[in-house]
Amino acid sequence: MMITTKGRNALNVMIDLAQHADEGYVSVTDLSLRIMESQKYLEASMSSLMAAGLVVSLRGKSGGYRLARPADEINVYEILASSETSMAPVSCLYAENPCERADICLSLPLWKELDDVIMNFLRGRTLSDLLK
Repeated sequence: MMITTKGRNALNVMIDLAQHADEGYVSVTDLSLRIMESQKYLEASMSSLMAAGLVVSLRGKSGGYRLARPADEINVYEILASSETSMAPVSCLYAENPCERADICLSLPLWKELDDVIMNFLRGRTLSDLLK
């Protein structure tokens, strides 16, 4: 499993929004300066996060983005899944890439178990946990 730059960026965006949740909507300009990422790249990240229902936006002068739910109700898995194609530890677990040898593969149960451990770990960590 390898979390891409997109996934790490999405997590950084969400952490920043959680840190500034009491300020209301956060502009892309402010977000860009704080996490040191281009506004163009952030807009793409925000699109994925909005599609996943993790952030909401408001247009206009005082607009921007904010968390769609409280930080303690958003887990790390949701955030990463919004921008990652797959977080499976091996490619044969990808839904788009089923293994032809799955029925005879003796290592497949190991990979499935590892995948479960990773998913449970990520689902068990919220944005609030990361702010502590």
